Amino acid sequence: MNKPPDLSFRGRSLGIVILVAIQFVVGVIHTIFGFMMLSGNFSAISFSLEPTTYSIYTLIYGCLTLIFTHLLWLQKCSGWLGTIVVSLFVIFLDMLTVFNLLSVLGIPKTAALGEIPFSIIVIAYLVQGNVRSKYNL
Repeated sequence: MNKPPDLSFRGRSLGIVILVAIQFVVGVIHTIFGFMMLSGNFSAISFSLEPTTYSIYTLIYGCLTLIFTHLLWLQKCSGWLGTIVVSLFVIFLDMLTVFNLLSVLGIPKTAALGEIPFSIIVIAYLVQGNVRSKYNL
């Protein structure tokens, strides 16, 4: 039987295109909100040290996501690895937040509960054999 053609865009599988698009939006949103929180545009930010720490964390997460998303699009191994590492780090910190073991970052539990499944889905997709082979892993 003939195998149906793989859906692709510019030499990338449909899954990578979707992942890169979503990761790009996530990175932009976190970067913008990180800058907004640091500049004090949110009234709740100025009340304690926690929001400042969270705004820096949000900004760094957004920037790293954008960098590794770009590298992922360029089909660089470092993009794959960086995305995995950032996702694992987010899962770890968010799990600590959910179980009230880490409050210094000030991560909202509602954000943590959304980021954990998203990060698990990203990792689950990236560790598939056909995806890893495209990144020479």
